[in-house]
Amino acid sequence: MNSMAVRWRRIAAIAALAMGVLRVGPVEATAAEPGLRAGVATVDITPDKPIWLAGYAARRKPSTGVALKLYCKALAIDDGDGGRVVLVTADILGYTRAVVEPVAERARRELGLRRDQIAFSASHTHAGPVIREQLFDMYALEGANLQAVLEYNDRLGEETFRAIRAALADLKPARLAYGRGKAGFAMNRRGFSARGVSIAWNPDGPVDHDVPVLRVSDEDDNVRAVLFGYACHCTTTGGNFYEVCSDYAGYAQKFIEDVYPGATAMFMTGCGGDANPHPRGTLALARRHGLELAGAVTGTLTNGVKPIRGSVRTRLVHVDAPLDKPPSRAEFERRAKEDPNIHRRRHARRQLAILDEKGTLPSTYAYPIQAVQIGDELTMILLGGEVVVDYSHRLKRELGPEQTWVTAYTNDVFAYIPSIRVLLEGGYEADSSMIYYGLPGRWHPDIEDLVVSTAKKLAAAVRSGE
Repeated sequence: MNSMAVRWRRIAAIAALAMGVLRVGPVEATAAEPGLRAGVATVDITPDKPIWLAGYAARRKPSTGVALKLYCKALAIDDGDGGRVVLVTADILGYTRAVVEPVAERARRELGLRRDQIAFSASHTHAGPVIREQLFDMYALEGANLQAVLEYNDRLGEETFRAIRAALADLKPARLAYGRGKAGFAMNRRGFSARGVSIAWNPDGPVDHDVPVLRVSDEDDNVRAVLFGYACHCTTTGGNFYEVCSDYAGYAQKFIEDVYPGATAMFMTGCGGDANPHPRGTLALARRHGLELAGAVTGTLTNGVKPIRGSVRTRLVHVDAPLDKPPSRAEFERRAKEDPNIHRRRHARRQLAILDEKGTLPSTYAYPIQAVQIGDELTMILLGGEVVVDYSHRLKRELGPEQTWVTAYTNDVFAYIPSIRVLLEGGYEADSSMIYYGLPGRWHPDIEDLVVSTAKKLAAAVRSGE
């Protein structure tokens, strides 16, 4: 298809979205809350040269071009009484502690933000650059490829801070409203066979189709920002794709911004650790899923979102998430020498180096759990890591689905976070993924109850204002 045909097909798709907005009627008006302000900022974080792309072990070369630019965006919300939060989103595989903690410390010094007042979220696109201290055993980068990644990560930290600072400088009186839609392209990817659990299509498996939507408007009800989420991997294009791209999440943001000129669309990934987009494999399918998601968002905004009024409250804790007993030193030595899988050999060598240096392997990981309360109407639970869907279903059930937004891939993406169900079943999310992430072994079964109980305590605290 030639470029003009592509352009006209895209215009037609956007027009269809826009007609949907105009056909249903006006969005419910929201009264401005005294003191409530919001600011938004966008920074281009597209690599300016070829770079190794994250998320697939099968890749054998750096990127070859740019299919869709990457952005870091920030939404600042201030209640005028000391309560504020800056929600950062980025088109990357995931932020890590190595990237965000220096940014957060600088924001504390220069902008007066507490650590709990910033959330760093990622779309988890598998066509963005490799991030420092994340899945490094998957790529074994060296030389110019390693240097390009390190330079990009330094730039990412700088640009993330710039977005936070710009959003705070942009604070203006605002109206907020919240609603939920649905999108259907996420499918559970844990397939079962006589050989065990593998990554495959499982149409009967659990999935979360909710599309939470936060609208931010000015005093005249013009849309300034749309924050939305979906619980699904950004893996439409696959491991044989070598162009920089933000996948379906990037297309959804672009389509929404076309429908609402001047607005900034921002995406946060939900608990989609065990969900993939279906179907997948081409850039056209990424556009298709993005269009469906954009339609769910604009439909939610059109059909009526409920006003949010009140203060902003935040909490952040790091809990010692327990790891199960790791393999023995003898087993790691055997793997380092004999295992036919190069990634298992690299992992074993890493664990042996830690044993040589420290004498023991870590038994816990400092796991970030954050809660953000906006008014009385919305509680956001923001979890680190690649969290499977059971956490979203359970937290919404136990905290109330109408006012609870659960997101993952926030503040530190360092491993999969399986549920008790997934740990019992085994498979990639429970076991082999830990090899790529560099942790010594699988999680202890207590992890689910620890994460859920802590999140519920934080939700209670921000809801009550204690």
